[in-house]
Amino acid sequence: MTAMTIAYETHLNDDLQWALREGSMFFEGKGGQHLALQRIAERLRELNIPYAIAGGMAMFAHGYRRFTEDVDILVSRDGLQRIHHELEGLGYVPLFPGGKNLRDAESGVRIKFLVAGDYPGDGNPKPVAFPDPQQASVERDNVSYLSLPALIELKLASGMTAGDRLKDLADVQELIRILCLPGDFAEQLSPFVREKYAELWRAVQDK
Repeated sequence: MTAMTIAYETHLNDDLQWALREGSMFFEGKGGQHLALQRIAERLRELNIPYAIAGGMAMFAHGYRRFTEDVDILVSRDGLQRIHHELEGLGYVPLFPGGKNLRDAESGVRIKFLVAGDYPGDGNPKPVAFPDPQQASVERDNVSYLSLPALIELKLASGMTAGDRLKDLADVQELIRILCLPGDFAEQLSPFVREKYAELWRAVQDK
């Protein structure tokens, strides 16, 4: 990233008109986040590094369009090491020395990495962990995304165990509502999160 590059989230905060334009482009499937996603996905394919797009961009792909500032990517621990070895300084820079996350030098968008085997939410051991991206992904338009069951399972586990991640539960509720997910979708999820899914599903039906 050059000295002239402005961090994407900083530009959003500092320039309202630019933020409004970016928001409009985002919902058209364009804008900085989408361009950053396409670039990193192409590089990971070239390097043959398994990955799965997670977070808000995965929700967008599955049909829930809400704005997000970042691109979240699930990778293995070995994959993360290779990414830093192959990409640092070549279109990507670390957010800070020694950090695991990168920034797309062209757009300024943060690329945040989730590591298979780590735990969502509070980070403490629990029955739900970040899965192997090869075992929990689906491909759309030549990009690998977290499958819908994996995305929902991780968001539930995150929101259930971290007080500052309650939006993950709201995201699941909106996915249920927008995608008209059935109550028995819970059978595809870990027993650890099934009751919370059922609770959110019932709340949607009561509206």
